Amino acid sequence: EIPKPNGGVRTLGIPTTMDRVIQQATLQVLEPIFEPEFSEHSYGFRPKRSAHDGLRRAQQYVTAGYTWVVDMDLEKFFDRVNHDVLMSKLAKRIGDKRVLKLIRGYLTAGIMQDGVVIERMTGTPQGSPLSPLLSNIMLDELDKELEKRGHKFVRYADDCNIYVQSERAGQRVYGSLERYLKKKLRLQVNVEKSAVALVQERKFLGYRILNDGRLAVAPQSLVRAKDKIRTITKRNRGASFEQVIKRINTFLRGWLNYFKLASSAKLWQNLDGWIRRKLRCYRLKQRKGGSSLSKYLIQLGASEESARKLGSSGKGWWRLSRTQVVHKALSNKWLTEQVICPRFHGHYLMKLMQPFQTAWAPYILCCYAAFRCYKIPQCIQICFA
Repeated sequence: EIPKPNGGVRTLGIPTTMDRVIQQATLQVLEPIFEPEFSEHSYGFRPKRSAHDGLRRAQQYVTAGYTWVVDMDLEKFFDRVNHDVLMSKLAKRIGDKRVLKLIRGYLTAGIMQDGVVIERMTGTPQGSPLSPLLSNIMLDELDKELEKRGHKFVRYADDCNIYVQSERAGQRVYGSLERYLKKKLRLQVNVEKSAVALVQERKFLGYRILNDGRLAVAPQSLVRAKDKIRTITKRNRGASFEQVIKRINTFLRGWLNYFKLASSAKLWQNLDGWIRRKLRCYRLKQRKGGSSLSKYLIQLGASEESARKLGSSGKGWWRLSRTQVVHKALSNKWLTEQVICPRFHGHYLMKLMQPFQTAWAPYILCCYAAFRCYKIPQCIQICFA
């Protein structure tokens, strides 16, 4: 079991090595059969399609005036997929009964939890190679129904957003789809997480779409990012400062790469400052206060009087990290020299990426555009030529 971002736990069904090999082989045979038939509005778990593609499609709808969204959340979708409904869809395209029997056996195989085998009557286990394809096969009928009705929508796995032009139209679509899913696919809509609202009031794939079509990082996504950084910088874990920076860099590269579509320079700047403050806290804590901290600050250029005063202070590390003495000693320049990789230090990102990779160009360009204090390097100009 792993924790969900919004609370609760998600049960993973991890197959054995042999089962994984068989499922992967089955996937390689079935995917070319079903993939061409899937809707162009479906973006989850599909080759040459990504969450960014789905977000760009959603942007087009919002820009065209479809500023209301029917946010449909299927309640425990992967755990409640009806086996009979799914197998009937597979049987329409697969003539070999041995393959159907194999898939049925995979669906009904029990899960061992704490040494006890738990039988499974519904659902397709997450964590297996075949599960993503089966989920798309199950929901393809929903896609076809939405296309038949002429709706503007984007679906990523079990996360489906339908874009309409008014709240009244959204309520009508919501009620109709709720009945359709229950009758045709035997799936339940999670009424607590589903809603009809303005696009900027909901999040989709970690983003928030503004009424003018621009993308922003959803508040929930920012909270989770900060929680992750708090975990990395816990001051009771005993990790060295270099190890902490390396872990933060690894996390930030992936996080920034996913949220590169967001246009919010102020958010990036605030996050950058917050991360630096967390790192200053970590560094101060390592010195444990007193004379050890005072000597360390003096080595970094702080005056003897101010360093000794701060070393004997009874304030917490978070408050001390904001003081002028600490900012002067542990300056942004010093932090950059410690191999920090925040969004706004494009000059250092280029130093990290040897040879230069064009994927980093948007981040670095944002850096120069936001601060307007550096000349844009030739390598970035070439990327956008």
